[in-house]
Amino acid sequence: MRVYEVFLKPDGKEEFRHAGSIEAATDELALVLARENYARRAEGTHMWLVNRENICVSEEGFIDSNLDKPHRHNDGERVARWRKLQRNKKNNE
Repeated sequence: MRVYEVFLKPDGKEEFRHAGSIEAATDELALVLARENYARRAEGTHMWLVNRENICVSEEGFIDSNLDKPHRHNDGERVARWRKLQRNKKNNE
C-alpha cells in the first residue's frame, strides 16, 4: 500500500489546498478513493494526488537563513510614518 496526499482546488483563482491523505495499492485506485472521500460534495474542481514517497523534505535548519529578513515582511507602517513626517515638515515650513 502507498500513501498519497490529496490536494483540491476550487474553480477560479483559488489555490490548491491539502485535503488529507489516502492509502491505496495503485495510482488509479488512489484517484477513485480520493474522489469518493474528499470530493463528494463538490469541494473542488481539480485534484492532485502526490505519492508521499515523492515528497522532498528539507533537513532541519535548511531555511533558517531566511528567518532574519524583516525587509521582506513590510506592512507599510514605516513608509506611512515617513510620509506623515514629510507632510508635517512641509506644513510647518
